[in-house]
Amino acid sequence: MDEQAVRQLVDALPAGVVLTDPASTEAYRRDWTRAEDAGTPLAVVRARTADHVRAALRWASEHRVPVVPRGTGTGLSGGATAVEGCLVVSTEAMTAVEVDPVTRTATAEPGALNAAVKAAAAEHGLWYPPDPGSFRISSIGGNVATDAGGICCVKYGVTRDYVLGLDVVLPDGRLVGLGGRTIKDVAGLPLLRLFVGSEGTLGVITRVVLRLVPRQEPAATLVAWFDSPRDAGTAVVAMGARTRPSMLELLDRAAVNAVEDFRPMGLDRTAGALLIAQSDAPGPARAADLEFMAGCATAAGAREVHATDDPVEGEAFLEARRATGPALDARGPQLAEDVCVPVDRLPDVLERIQVIAGEFAVEIPVFAHAGDGNLHPVVLYRSEDPGSVQRARDAFTDVMRAAIAAGGTITGEHGVGRAKRAVLPEQLGPDVLELTRRIRSAVDPLGIMNPGAIC
Repeated sequence: MDEQAVRQLVDALPAGVVLTDPASTEAYRRDWTRAEDAGTPLAVVRARTADHVRAALRWASEHRVPVVPRGTGTGLSGGATAVEGCLVVSTEAMTAVEVDPVTRTATAEPGALNAAVKAAAAEHGLWYPPDPGSFRISSIGGNVATDAGGICCVKYGVTRDYVLGLDVVLPDGRLVGLGGRTIKDVAGLPLLRLFVGSEGTLGVITRVVLRLVPRQEPAATLVAWFDSPRDAGTAVVAMGARTRPSMLELLDRAAVNAVEDFRPMGLDRTAGALLIAQSDAPGPARAADLEFMAGCATAAGAREVHATDDPVEGEAFLEARRATGPALDARGPQLAEDVCVPVDRLPDVLERIQVIAGEFAVEIPVFAHAGDGNLHPVVLYRSEDPGSVQRARDAFTDVMRAAIAAGGTITGEHGVGRAKRAVLPEQLGPDVLELTRRIRSAVDPLGIMNPGAIC
């Protein structure tokens, strides 16, 4: 790319919007996967408005420069990893949030943090439920791009269940509006759903309209300790048969110990697994839920069961769960999974992951949104040891194959990105893969949007 073409981009946007200095663009090469093979961007556009995004994509389309959309860079699948010579379009500076309490909607720019949307909704007695572990630092645009989930999803659903409308800049720079502020809308093909979870392969999101719900009721908490992850998984299956907890999370022994090493909380380091469940059911139903779940835990062999109505104590256990990701991140290089399986297969898959760890001589701590079957096995490795790196990659692949064999998916909420692309054909099959590529080509005939992501 010649300097004159880059100068055209710089001149087309306000001062400070386009970064070309390598020292400035370095921070935009990688997301949280920290990919060693990340490319070097030709430039970074730190868009402040939708018009900035439009100008960037028109320029990229004219010069056939690959575009990598980016929010706050907290992705865990390599979806925002730069490719060589690309234009990174960052929406991190687009952070406005407005709440309409009458229609119970929030209109947010893509760089607004999930936590900021929650806070704005709370000012009106409303709530935005999707809560990925990174909710304090991840952007709404990124959440929509990956269809992010979280802890509350077992009862309240994932991001797509709350997206009512989107503004999207297409690869050629056109701005289109999809959906709106109405709960019902069946006009035309459901294109809105097509863009949710598209991982920046179809366009760049510049505005999101989100459905809000009344503020969550206070929750009661149940904590149960087990000798093995399989026993904990058995309890989860039994609980789901009759209750709908507002949270049902699992940590295996390695995950618990990582949390205790990172932020001591007095958790039992010797137990094979920990379950943390909550119910926010109204009135007496809340106590009934906890009684039933406690019975399920006991029947599955729990060595200790503890229930509390104290919101402070319950929040402490929730924070222990939220600390798991950072605690494992502190352990060093890793490959993070987010496979999801039918809940009735959870005990088998938890056991299979332990077997895979033994087969490849790697450590695989597991934490999970157990109530909806979404597991986060984290394959640890030593970057200085090529053998350790290869064993980790092989284990990473085998865990995904175990999920497919159980009737599940290679990704429940993080997205395919670049990290899981090689295994995606095994889940989709040739016909669905071809259809996916044809849809992508129809929207992006030049193939400039996030090349290498998904397929």
